[in-house]
Amino acid sequence: MGARDTYAIKPPAPTFAELFTPKLITLLRAGYSLPDFKADAMAGLTVAIVALPLSMAIAIGSGLSPDKGLFTAIVGGFLISALGGSRFQIGGPAGAFIVLIAAIVERHGYDGLVLATLMAGAMMMAAGFLRLGTYIKYIPFPVTVGFTAGIAVIIMASQVKELLGLDIPAEPSALIPKLGVIWSSLGSIDPATVAIAAAAIATIVALRRWQPRWPGMLIAVTLTTLIAALFQIDVTTIGSRFGEVPRTLPAPSLPQFELAKMLAIFPDALAIALLGSIESLLSAVIADGMSGRKHRSNCELVAQGFGNIAAVTFGGMCVTGTIARTATNIRAGARTPVSGMLHALYILLFMLVAAPLAAYIPLAALAGVLAVVAWNMAEKREFIGLLRTSWGDAAVLMSTFLLTIFVDLTTAIAVGTVLGAFLFLHRMAETVEVAGNGPLIIEDTADATGADRTVYTPAAADSDLAVYRISGAFFFGATSTVSAVLDRIGAHPKAFVLDFSAVPLVDSTAAKALHGFVEKLRREGTVVYFSGARSSVRRTLLQAGLRRPLVVYAASIEEAAAMRHDSQQPASSAGG
Repeated sequence: MGARDTYAIKPPAPTFAELFTPKLITLLRAGYSLPDFKADAMAGLTVAIVALPLSMAIAIGSGLSPDKGLFTAIVGGFLISALGGSRFQIGGPAGAFIVLIAAIVERHGYDGLVLATLMAGAMMMAAGFLRLGTYIKYIPFPVTVGFTAGIAVIIMASQVKELLGLDIPAEPSALIPKLGVIWSSLGSIDPATVAIAAAAIATIVALRRWQPRWPGMLIAVTLTTLIAALFQIDVTTIGSRFGEVPRTLPAPSLPQFELAKMLAIFPDALAIALLGSIESLLSAVIADGMSGRKHRSNCELVAQGFGNIAAVTFGGMCVTGTIARTATNIRAGARTPVSGMLHALYILLFMLVAAPLAAYIPLAALAGVLAVVAWNMAEKREFIGLLRTSWGDAAVLMSTFLLTIFVDLTTAIAVGTVLGAFLFLHRMAETVEVAGNGPLIIEDTADATGADRTVYTPAAADSDLAVYRISGAFFFGATSTVSAVLDRIGAHPKAFVLDFSAVPLVDSTAAKALHGFVEKLRREGTVVYFSGARSSVRRTLLQAGLRRPLVVYAASIEEAAAMRHDSQQPASSAGG
């Protein structure tokens, strides 16, 4: 075992119950008081006021009726809070899904969306039980910023028709054809619709600036609805397009499971599962940062999967953890997941009592809400900052952004993640260094009073001993760099020490490259020593065939030098 190895007592691995027990149960076991309930009730009401108009707007933006957004917030939101691994997570329909849902509905209809979401829910549950939630954090930051900004652009483009009141019977889903149709239809702009949309946006922006604690979106929708009704402004409303919003949840139902259709929508299901996992776990991480708590990522994935299955079973759509509503929940003083469950019940109460009033809401007002959502989603500061950081981050960002807009979300995330991984490998490879012919060994000859240290240089002590040190992760990306340095070594010495004390890992590619280099030295009669290799590094080297008599292992450079010296002693004595 290498001299640099350290020993630590690892904590026992968490049990299944510890990983997958919902936070709700954990917190209720610890004790739940009346003040806790009051705090959760107020926080849940605050979130419901925010979620109510947003849920309807996201459903309409996705090409569905507004009631499906409400069903999702009620069923999915309740279950995600009840079963999830986060103390504060709020589940519901999310703006990030608008583009994906609209494309699925256009190609396969609502039944196709239900089937894809059921499959995605099963995938998310499987990922959670397989403990893959931990790996979602490896999605590079430029990828998340890129696809979020791309989604924001598409959402904004999808709302131009409703914002301007354009007469477009069939609007293409692809961005370029959509923009062409919008341009050709600008002559049908409706001034009344534009005024309602502008009033909604202006109200939200003004309240966010001067009264940020007020529910700006709900106030904007309520105000524009009253204006349109009182002055009898002729604009398209929820009632005129979709009819009255139902007052109860529908009976649960499932589509037909046909193998051919399941295969056809499998890529869409995978996209829902991937985006839902990223969005929900990102929201949970942000909640941890705001609250100082820690979520259970795999438990959260299981809850997200179950929430998606239940949401579409009751006539809803895709559901995920929502960053803005979760942040609102924390700021409103929530203490447990009960607040998220109550937020869902408040929305259900609205449906039971006031659903007919929703028919008067102008679609232009909800389009204004989505326009603000898209503007906030774009993460403009992060986008510009990444463009200025480095060419690599900019390339990953722009690739993800453009592919999201012009191809699809799944391709964008896959390509962006792969590019980000290659960029990381390139940067890691550049950190690997090979040093040699320097004062690599320092012997401490100080006594208790602290005398000077003497530097032991291998070349000075033994001209036939060469010492080189590798620093950094020695993996396939760095193999060519290290091999080039080693191959440039001139006359081969009688003994060669390669120090691994600063190498945290070696992979099989690097080990095989070393094997070829060592064989070359051995053919020249050079004795090769590997020093300071920690146990994991030594294991990889041994598996690659780097063992005696090809290589001699030593705990340190000093030990390798001593072994070299001892091996020469018998020969000197015999010669004398």
